[in-house]
Formats: sequence, C-alpha cells, structure tokens
Amino acid sequence: MVGLDKVNDFVVRFANVNGTGSASANLLFTKSIFRMGLFVCPKNFFPSNIQGLPTWYEVRVNDKGYLGRRDGIDLMVAVNAQSMLADIKSVKPGGYLLYDSTKPLHSDYIREDLNYIGVPMMEMCNKEFTDPRQRLLFKNIMYVGALSALLDIEFNVLESLISEQFAGKEKLIAPNIKALKLGSEYIKANYKFPLEIRVERRNLTDNMIMMEGNAACGLGAVYAGATFAAWYPITPSTSVAEAFGDYCHELRVAEDGKHNFAIVQAEDELAAIGMAIGANWNGARAFTATSGPGLSLMNEFLGLAYYAEIPVVLVDVQRTGPSTGMPTRVQQSDVMEAAYASHGDTKHILLFPSTPKECFEMTADAFDLSEQLQTPVMVMTDLDLGMNDHVCAKLEWDDNRKFKRGKVLNAEQLEKLERYGRYLDVDGDGITYRTIPATHPTKGAFVTRGTSRDEYAVYTEEGAPYERNMERLLKKFETAKSYVPAPQVYNAENEADYGIIFYGTSTQSAEEAIDLLKEQGIHLDALRIKSFPFNQTVEDFIDAHDKVFVVEQNRDAQLRSLMLIEIGASPKKLVPVLNYEGLPITADVIVKKIEKKLSRVIKKANKLQQNPIS
Repeated sequence: MVGLDKVNDFVVRFANVNGTGSASANLLFTKSIFRMGLFVCPKNFFPSNIQGLPTWYEVRVNDKGYLGRRDGIDLMVAVNAQSMLADIKSVKPGGYLLYDSTKPLHSDYIREDLNYIGVPMMEMCNKEFTDPRQRLLFKNIMYVGALSALLDIEFNVLESLISEQFAGKEKLIAPNIKALKLGSEYIKANYKFPLEIRVERRNLTDNMIMMEGNAACGLGAVYAGATFAAWYPITPSTSVAEAFGDYCHELRVAEDGKHNFAIVQAEDELAAIGMAIGANWNGARAFTATSGPGLSLMNEFLGLAYYAEIPVVLVDVQRTGPSTGMPTRVQQSDVMEAAYASHGDTKHILLFPSTPKECFEMTADAFDLSEQLQTPVMVMTDLDLGMNDHVCAKLEWDDNRKFKRGKVLNAEQLEKLERYGRYLDVDGDGITYRTIPATHPTKGAFVTRGTSRDEYAVYTEEGAPYERNMERLLKKFETAKSYVPAPQVYNAENEADYGIIFYGTSTQSAEEAIDLLKEQGIHLDALRIKSFPFNQTVEDFIDAHDKVFVVEQNRDAQLRSLMLIEIGASPKKLVPVLNYEGLPITADVIVKKIEKKLSRVIKKANKLQQNPIS
C-alpha cells in the first residue's frame, strides 16, 4: 500500500477512552510539533460523562499558518475498542492506522486501502512496568514515542517537554522517557520510518504561544482590575472562574499575604450574576461566567442591570442548545439571546473574540466598556475557543494603561451640584453620571430600582418620563457604536461582487476558505465582526456587494438575523452559510456550501438574462 506523501500538512486523530490519562499524552504530542516551529490546531472532542465513553483528540499540522480544523484523517491512533470500527472508517484512503497489536485485529477492521502499524503497547507496558495505573498511563506515552519515529519528531523536544511537565516530580521523568523510547524503538526495529507524512522543523512560531481561551479570559479579568467573581459550575465555562482564581492567587496577594480578591461559587446562576451586579454597584470590578443554560437563567438580572444601568461583565462560553443540548460540543448559539436578554426592550453589548489573545484583550476591554456605558457587556466565546489550546500571538499589556471608569462623580463634583440627577442626560450622548456609594456624606444618593423612574431616580408610573428614559437608553446604545471594537475589513476597496462575513471561532476556517475559493477563481471581499452593536462599516460592506455570505455555527443564522433587524439589510442579499453539528466548522464545509449557493445564484441570473421581465 502506498501511503500519503505530506510534509507538514496532515491531520492526526487520537481515539481514546475518557478518563484514562490520554489528555496529557496527546497534549505532549501537540506541544512537540509546536516546539518544532509548526502551526498546530488541536481539538478535543469529549463526552459529557466523567469516565468510560469514547473521546477523540484531533491535531492538524501545517506550515501555512492555517489554524482552523480540516476535514479528513490522515493518521488514526486507535486505542479504544468501543469506537475502533468507526474510527477505521473515518481514515482517508492511503492513510495510516496506529493501533495496539497486543491482540490481533478482527477481519472486520481490515481495509485494503489503509496502512496498518501495530505496536503491542499493552504487552510491552505489562512487561516493563509493575504498577497497574502506570501501565495504563504509559501506554499513552508509548504511542507518542511511536509517533516520534513515524513522523520524525525530534526526540529531544519530547524529552525536554517531559522534564518541564514533571519539574519538581523528578521520579516521574525517567519512566515517562522510558515509555517514549519503548514506542520509538519498536517502530525503528519493525517498520520503515519515517512515514511519507512527517514533520520538518520550520521555526514559524517563535513569537507565538499556545493557550486556552478560558484561561486568557480569566487572566484578562485580573489585568482589568477585577477583584470579585461569582460563578456556578457549568461546562464549558467553569475553567474561566478557575483560571481567574489561579491567577489571582499568583498576582493579587498583598505583601502581608492577604488576598485582595474574592471568588464565590454561588448556589445557582441567578445568584452568581446578582452578586456580580451588586459588587459592581458598590464600586468593584466584578464578573461572572456561564454558558447557554446559565445565560437563560440570568436574563432577568441582565434586564435589571440594563435598566438600572449597572456595569457587569459576563463571559458566555457557548455550547450547543437548546435545553441541555450537547454540553461538550460547540455552537455560536447564544447570539440572539445575549443581544436582547431579558423581557421588554433591551439591547446588550457583545464582543466576539476569535483567539486567546483576543479573549485576553476583549475581557479587559469589557470592564472598561461596561463602566463607560454603565451596562452589561458580554464576551461571547465558545467551547472550541474556551477549552481547546490555540496558537496565537503572545499576550501584551501596557503597564501605563489606566482603567476607564466612565462618568463617575467624586465628592468635589457632587458638592458643586445643586441637585444630582442619576438618569439625567447632561452631555446628550445617552450616558448619565453615576456615583459610588459613600462618595459624599449627603449628596449623590439615589434609589436603584428596576421600576420606572424619572431623571432624578424618583419613582413614577407616568408614561412621558418612562418613554424619555427608554429613548435615552437607545441613544446610549447608538453611542456605544463608537466605543466597541470596529470590524476587521480584509479588502478595503471592496472590489469583488460577493462578500463574506464571519465572527468568533468561524474566523480561522473562513480565512482559509477564502484562499481555497480564490484558487478556483472565486474572489470574496471579507469582513470579520468583532462586536455588537454594528457600526456603519458593516452596513457599507453589505451595501457594496451583490451577495454577502454570513458564516455561522448555529441553525437559525443568528448573526444574520441581528443584521436584518439592526441594519435593515435585505434578506435576499445576506446568504447564510451554517454549520451546527457540534464540531468546529471547517474550511472545506464553507467552500462546498458557498460553491453550491453561488451555482444557484449564477443559474438564476442566467435565467433572468434569457427571460428578462418586461
């Protein structure tokens, strides 16, 4: 069998059993290739139970800078009997199957168009190691060692990573390296190596890091000056609060050992956001993190914060819905719910990061925006970005940066006022002046309420003051367009007939799809949405093109719906390109769907030319 011939351009998938310690071995593999200067795109597909069900870890390797997932498996590491038959079927013709040959494969598992590489992993582990737990763990390390020979991964890189991982636990270094060598040496003694698919050092990632988006959000909150977090555990957002806690213990401890932060695991999501709102009202910078079901529960409090105009930051790590959905699969499924959260007329600020670096930056920016605009700001990440490692540029922070707390009156300013109007629009931008409790002994106090009130926070049920207040909130939302991050425009001239819009974790695959389509002679202008509300650039981009493809990972084209509502764009002009199976979207899917939709557009145009309407 002739194998595939690919250098620095292939996909490896690991098929494991959840809870067997495979995650650290698979990450070791990913990091080793990253250390060789190549771009890697790892994706972890895991079940929502604790232990026992199949789990997959997929790594795309390339030297072109593409960081999105790719269709097709070139090499399968199949060490899970439960899923092996399906795993074998998923490998591309001419691909490779690395498996545990301690027991012979059943004839049902044999494909004539695959290359089989058997390594008696369990047999070797039982012979070389005595501890039952170590046998299970080192089986995973052994297949990494086998891959090092098969794919020509520099062995010293793996040794260095093992030493770093177990620094302070030196007794574990030698047996792990022994397991690596067992796998590597078996391949060298029994197979031709390296394979036609292999890696070559490129040194393309010297100024880059690998990081999870949730960790970046947690760190961004620390740098933004957050001192309080309230949260309730929910996949996939739990590690945002955990990362915030870890970084606070490292960075927010005073010289006397006292903590200058507080983290509360609340009894539910309602309590969590209520505590965060209360802390912000009292002058702290506070936030919470959740996912779709939690966001649904938080709607009422989001409406209160919007109407009472209290800053609060919420990190929404989206997953599939509705209801419980698939808790460990990805979608961009909360866009509409987040934009208009709560009953009544509300509009919320949304930020859409696409990399861990942007998770860090946008979380920090969210605290500034929330205080400047005195309203909830939601950072809309998702499971893919939040819980997978992503290659991105190194994080940067300007130590001279000052927090932007917005219009907050101090005691001296309050002293000069004859009467303080909490909801009085002095500057005509819809943003009023707030106070922090106890700023002045007698001035600046007001009743914070979710009921209707006038400009001086005095309760009223008269229609005119209520209407003025709602119009002012709408004006403030219009003002927000100049505060939030502007969209990224890829082609300033907008020369193509067709455009493409995308956001969040659809970005990497959409960028690759643009290149693939260009190779076929299909040129697209591109725009990436970074925030809501949309500014004029988005409307101008849509107006400049005959058709605009909107790439999303949900069923109902939620961002497209937002643009129809807020911009008034023509439904015929905005063409949805959707993926909602729960796995991250690929460039291949985007290309196929755009090709299909374009063929329909061209056929329709030709038909109109042949049969013009008189």
